[in-house]
Amino acid sequence: MATASLSEQQWVKSSYSGNGGSCVEWAPHTATATGIVPVRDSKNTTGPVLSIPATAFSAFVTGVKSGDLGTV
Repeated sequence: MATASLSEQQWVKSSYSGNGGSCVEWAPHTATATGIVPVRDSKNTTGPVLSIPATAFSAFVTGVKSGDLGTV
């Protein structure tokens, strides 16, 4: 199954992003099709994209939601 290039993906802003400008976006359709979660900075949409295995991304989100990763 061919997937669209990352620039053609429908990017979704994190529901945890506030109005402070520190936002991330991800492309769920790519994650579903490939098992890789693309993540980028919403302020720099032409900048680099992190490609994270879906299992690692899921573990990260679970850790954030549960508070296991602490705060900065």
